[in-house]
Formats: sequence, C-alpha cells, structure tokens
Amino acid sequence: MAALLAALSLVLLFCLGTRDREIVLQPVLRSPLVISSSGVSRDYLEMITRDVVLLTLNRSPQNLEYWLDAVLDITAPRVQGAIKADLLKIVEEQRGSSVSQFFTIQSMSLDTGKLRSEVTGDLNTVVGSKLVSRQRRTFRYDWEYSGLSLKLVGFGIVETSDGKDP
Repeated sequence: MAALLAALSLVLLFCLGTRDREIVLQPVLRSPLVISSSGVSRDYLEMITRDVVLLTLNRSPQNLEYWLDAVLDITAPRVQGAIKADLLKIVEEQRGSSVSQFFTIQSMSLDTGKLRSEVTGDLNTVVGSKLVSRQRRTFRYDWEYSGLSLKLVGFGIVETSDGKDP
C-alpha cells in the first residue's frame, strides 16, 4: 500500500511539474480599468487613443504592410473600405521610398460623449537618416462603441476654417 501511495505521489508531482502555467501580467495603469457596455470611460478612451495615434502616425517603408493591416484591424467594418482606399494611397506613395514619419504627442483632448479624440503634437518626417521636417499638427480620431468594442470610424488632420492647420 505504501508503494502504491508513493507511486501515485510521484505521478501527481510529475503531472504538476509538466502542467502549463499562466501568469496574468498587469499593465502599468494610473487606476483600475473597467470596460462597461454603458459607455467608454475617459481613461479607456485616452489609452486607446494614445496607442492608435502611435500606430497610425508612425510608419516607414519597412512596416507598410503591417501598418495597413493593423489600422484595418481596429477599424469599424462599415468604414473599412473607405479607410483602406485612403491608406492604400499612402502605401503606394511611400513604398520604395526612404521617407519615414513619427509623431510625438504633446496634448490630447477627449470627448467621451461624441466618442472623439484630438491629439496635438509634432509630426516629424525623416528622409534616410535626416530629419527634414517637424510640424505641429492636430489629428482627430472618431470612434464607435458597440457592446464592449471600440472601433475607429475615421481619422485625419484638423484644419482651421481658413484651411490651415491649427
């Protein structure tokens, strides 16, 4: 009987030692994040906007396919065709060039009621390894929220009434 218990213990130890383990990693957040079907919280909209701004405005010829697919993945199905057409123009223009761009966020305004974000910062253009342009720009992002899913429905540069950037 003792031998049977010892064998059973060894089998259990072996099973526990080879079992997959999972660890839940907590991202660094200012406060707990709750997603609710009743609407989008300001913190959630801010975090999503920050990540989407970096995704949409940072690109180089080397990551164009990833960039296109990633932007379409977060876009609402009803507007994917129109947004894809606009993005493909950018891809064709930038493919084969040595032009890259990156955006540094300076400020952000959020409207959870209208599901709109506006982000102001410096849009930097690099040719080869040389910075050729740094312009202060504001970009607007419009969203739709359905169930527990926040999807992009539009984005672009904000222009003032006189046709110039703010």
